Amino acid sequence: MSNGYLTTHVLDIYNGIPGKGIKGAIFRIEGENKKKIKEFELNKDGRSENPILEKNEFNTGKYELIFYCGEYFNNFVDIEKPFFVDDVIIRFGINEIDQHYHVPLLVSPWSYSTYRGS
Repeated sequence: MSNGYLTTHVLDIYNGIPGKGIKGAIFRIEGENKKKIKEFELNKDGRSENPILEKNEFNTGKYELIFYCGEYFNNFVDIEKPFFVDDVIIRFGINEIDQHYHVPLLVSPWSYSTYRGS
């Protein structure tokens, strides 16, 4: 069993607040196929209540996080739809199963930025 885990934190830099209520999903990429592992919704701090992946779900390989940010920004921004940034898709690899992987996301309707956090 793995001791590693995956977390995220999303900040809405348009409104200057955590991404409360942003919905997302995590997939495992296997060749040309992807398998949904679970869906999640971020809490008042823009974080998931629990790790997105941990224990038996946390394995080496390629993963994809999707954040449904366009749906979220519909609640705040009165501009013509669709937004330039809609679903934010982040593909990344896990190669150490005893590490904490953290994927922060800074997002607005016009841009986003991510990195491997700590």
